[in-house]
Amino acid sequence: MTSVVARPLTASIEQSLPLEEADYRFLRDLIHARSGITLGDHKQRLLQGRLQRRLRSLKLDSFAAYCERVRNDPEPEMAALLSAVSTNVTRFFRESHHFDYLAKELLPKWLAAGRTRLRLWSAGCASGEEAYTLAMVLERAVRESGRSVDALILATDLSIEALEAANAGVYRVDELTDVPADLRTRWFMRGTGLHEGEARIRPELREWIRFQRLNLLERWPMQGQFDVIFCRNVVIYFDRDGKRRLFSRFAGQIQSRGYLFLGHSESMAGLSEDFDLIGRSIYQHRPGNMA
Repeated sequence: MTSVVARPLTASIEQSLPLEEADYRFLRDLIHARSGITLGDHKQRLLQGRLQRRLRSLKLDSFAAYCERVRNDPEPEMAALLSAVSTNVTRFFRESHHFDYLAKELLPKWLAAGRTRLRLWSAGCASGEEAYTLAMVLERAVRESGRSVDALILATDLSIEALEAANAGVYRVDELTDVPADLRTRWFMRGTGLHEGEARIRPELREWIRFQRLNLLERWPMQGQFDVIFCRNVVIYFDRDGKRRLFSRFAGQIQSRGYLFLGHSESMAGLSEDFDLIGRSIYQHRPGNMA
């Protein structure tokens, strides 16, 4: 194997570094092995663009040098590599029919039945909009029920950068257009001065959520089961076998007759016998089917 020496990054190459085919194949295969994310041949330019900043941060002048670094000592770099390849596109109340179903059907039914413990999981929470939307819906339902409920939302993601943004809970005001007016007033603090045009989540809402980094391909540390799992626009990046394994693991992590919400372009068809489709990308765990 030819040794590649990492040299200081110079201004002349700072703009764009080419990602050669062999280096792309190495990184693509490594990403798939470690995260389950599948990158096709058409994603080479995308990966090249997303890793440019990382190479500058490491003061490397080529992707060959980066690949050599990862080959020799992969673990210190894996979190940053997988974070760079993650797609974190989301918004508040995205696919609002899911939150309507939760707010109008599931939560009222459970709370009226005297449920005192609720656990929700936002798997692939990105920069936090989904988790905070769940918290707004959950808090309102619990408050209006007048009951004391032990309720918590686990929000996980592969990307360190996305989780940092989620934890900060600061968003542009124009990102709040889909949040109902009463909830905007209740849960967002408008910035002034240098923070004009920004809004911060109130700490009281943040208390309903626990953010945590999690690679869905690795061991899950959670001990209990969830009533609801949101995993939307995540499995679309997995190959067929990866989707099948993930759905099987979800079946073992969800309560009997619990609910799994997928993205609008995702489906379990032919991939799982543990869930029934009951609505638009809403699945219910089949009684007695425990993985």
